[in-house]
Amino acid sequence: MEQKICDGTWVTMITPFTKENKIDYPGVAEIIEWYIQKGIDGIFAVCQSSEMFYLSLAERVELARFVLERAAGRIPVVVSGHVSESLDDQIEELSAMAALDPQAVVLVSNRLARRHESDEIWKKNAQVILDAVPGVALGIYECPYPYKRLMSGDLIKWCADTGRFAFLKDTCCDIRQLQQKIAFTKDTPLKIFNANSATLLESLKLGAAGFCGVMLNFHPELYGWLCRNWRKNMQKAQKLQDFATVASLIELQNYPTNAKYHMSLSGVPIGLVTRSKDYAGFQELQKSEVQALYQCWQNYSAIL
Repeated sequence: MEQKICDGTWVTMITPFTKENKIDYPGVAEIIEWYIQKGIDGIFAVCQSSEMFYLSLAERVELARFVLERAAGRIPVVVSGHVSESLDDQIEELSAMAALDPQAVVLVSNRLARRHESDEIWKKNAQVILDAVPGVALGIYECPYPYKRLMSGDLIKWCADTGRFAFLKDTCCDIRQLQQKIAFTKDTPLKIFNANSATLLESLKLGAAGFCGVMLNFHPELYGWLCRNWRKNMQKAQKLQDFATVASLIELQNYPTNAKYHMSLSGVPIGLVTRSKDYAGFQELQKSEVQALYQCWQNYSAIL
């Protein structure tokens, strides 16, 4: 399998909606241009941040197609949209995504086995998908919804040994587990991208390929600098890491509505309509907190 996944920052792309609750494609185009302008290395589209569990299959496929066409090779794109319960439905949605020729099709780890089922069941179901969706690089996303299934060392090794997997969005938020996973993927095509801001710098020191988290929708320049330059200036890297750790607490507050609001403050013309949350409940106090974070980063970014 040809390796197509670059190191660095892979943003979990948000989906703007119109007032009529339809996908706002002009807004999607604006967001893609903003990502490219800000130096993002890759886009993870049709993921949980994209509200994929609230999109129909037709919407998921059309959104992925639009992102790939708009990116137009300027920036690599991986896609998921892997939400269904039955294996047959999963194969249908993953095959539709693979037909669009993204850099990788990302499997959601909790879709391949129920909470009480073993890793052997996971591998059996994964093998069915590998056989049914040939010729495309695959990824894994430890999505927290509807439950978080973290990849064990055995599963990591199995995936790496297949030669089909190139991307893992890791959500364990545990530096010891990250260290073990990185060791299991050494000298394989499978790259690990940390989704947790607080452990990013330490994970980069251990050999993580980069960052794939929601905070790239707030201040991507920070994470881009960390991923590219942490070896050159550890003092500056630690200052940025400290800021990233505190700033990332905002993701606990009405995400992705707050990310859409923050992005609008940055000049991206999108609204706050959100399917996964009550966007009408995004309070003035919450807006003021996002405004303060935006202004704080404008002041702090001079460190770059």
